[in-house]
Amino acid sequence: MFDTGSTGFMLVCAMLVLLMTPGLAFFYGGLSRRKNVVNTMLMSFAVLGIVGVTWTVCGWSFAYGGDGSLPFFGGFDQIGLTGLVAGITGEAPEALSHDAYPAMADVVFQLAFCMITTAIITGAVAGRVKFGAVCAFVAVWTVVVYPPLAHMVWGGEGSLVGEVIGALDFAGGDVVHISSGLTGLILCVIAGRRRGFGMISYRPHNVPFVALGATLLWFGWFGFNAGSEFAPDGVAALALVNTVVASGAALVSWLVVERVRVGKPTLVGAATGLVAGLVVITPAAGFVEPWAAAAMGVVVSPVCYAAVSLLKRRLGYDDALDAFGIHAVGGITGGLLTGLFCVPELSWTDFGGLLYTGDPTLLGAQALGILVTVVFVGVLDVVLGFIVKACFKGSLRVSEAEEAQGLDVAAHGESAYPAYVGLD
Repeated sequence: MFDTGSTGFMLVCAMLVLLMTPGLAFFYGGLSRRKNVVNTMLMSFAVLGIVGVTWTVCGWSFAYGGDGSLPFFGGFDQIGLTGLVAGITGEAPEALSHDAYPAMADVVFQLAFCMITTAIITGAVAGRVKFGAVCAFVAVWTVVVYPPLAHMVWGGEGSLVGEVIGALDFAGGDVVHISSGLTGLILCVIAGRRRGFGMISYRPHNVPFVALGATLLWFGWFGFNAGSEFAPDGVAALALVNTVVASGAALVSWLVVERVRVGKPTLVGAATGLVAGLVVITPAAGFVEPWAAAAMGVVVSPVCYAAVSLLKRRLGYDDALDAFGIHAVGGITGGLLTGLFCVPELSWTDFGGLLYTGDPTLLGAQALGILVTVVFVGVLDVVLGFIVKACFKGSLRVSEAEEAQGLDVAAHGESAYPAYVGLD
C-alpha cells in the first residue's frame, strides 16, 4: 500500500528530529550555571512529555486537520488522531494517507518539530522561573499558539502565510525559530531579570556538555531539514548539503568574529555559530544553491553575535541562554535571505529570489510573513504569559532564597554534582 523507501525515510527523519530535544537539553545544560543544570535540562525533558500529549490530543488536528481551506486553523476532525489507524489498515486510505507513506509518519515528524520548538523557549528563562509555571505555559502554548502558526505557514491552499501571502519557509524559520525565540524574549521580560544580572558574569559551567548538545542538534538537524521535503529525492539531498555548508560557514564566521572582538576563539563560540548556521538555513534549505547557503552562514554569525553581545546589553533584557538572539534573530535573517537567494525553479510560489529575478515580490512576501508571525505570536504570548503569571500568585519567579540556592536543589531536591552542593 505504501512505498517502503519513502516511509522509512520519513521515520528516520522523525527519529533524528526527536533526538534534537534531548540534545538541546545538553546544550542548554552546559550553558547554564552549575546550580541550575538539572532544572535547565528538566525543562527540555518536560517538553517531551507535555508535547507528546498535547500534540496527540489536539495539536495535530488544529495544525493539519480539516480540508486546508482555513487561513488560521486546521480543524477538529482528527482530535486524538481519530481515524488515522484506519488510514494505515486501509479502511480510509483516501482521506488519511499519503500516496507514498502513512499519515502517521507525518504525525510523529511534526510532533518532533513541536517538541524542539517548545524546548527552545525554556532557555530564555533559565535559572529563575517556577518549574510549574513553565510547564503550564508550555501546555497551553502548544495548543493555542504553535498549531495555528504551523497551519498558517504549512497548512494548505488557504493558509495565510504560506499561500495567501506567498512566503516560503522550507523547514521552520517562522514556525520554529522566530516563534520560539520571540516567545522566550517575551517570557524573560515578563519574568524579570536574574539576581545580579549586569553585575556578575554568567559563564557556561560545562563546555563539553555544550559541544555534545550542539553535535546532537547538528546531527538531528539533517532529518529536520532534509525530511521537510517529505520525499527521498534531489531536493532532500540539496537541503542536507545546504545544512552542512551553512552550519560550517557560520561556525567559521563566529570564530572569526570572536577573534576580532575578544582576541580568542572558543569552543562555546564554535558551537553557538554552528547552531546559528543551522537556524539561518532552515527556511531556505531546499530553495537555495550551496554557495548561497555558505553566504547565509557567513552573514548570520556577526548578526547573531551582535544580538547576543550588544543588543541584549543595550536593551537590558535577560535572555539567559540567548534563545532570542540566536533563534529569532537568526530565523528572521534566514527568512529575508531566502527572498534574496531562492532559485526560481525551486520556489513553491510563482516568484524567485531578488538576486535571480530582479523582482522584489518574494522578498516582500518574506518580510510580510515574518511580520505576521511576530504579531500573531507576540500578542498571544503576552496574553498567555500574564494569565499564567496570575495563576501562580502573580509571579513566574521563584523566591530570592530559592534562586540564590539554585533551582536544582530548591525545586527538585537533586544536584548534577552532589559534591558541589551549595557552590556555584
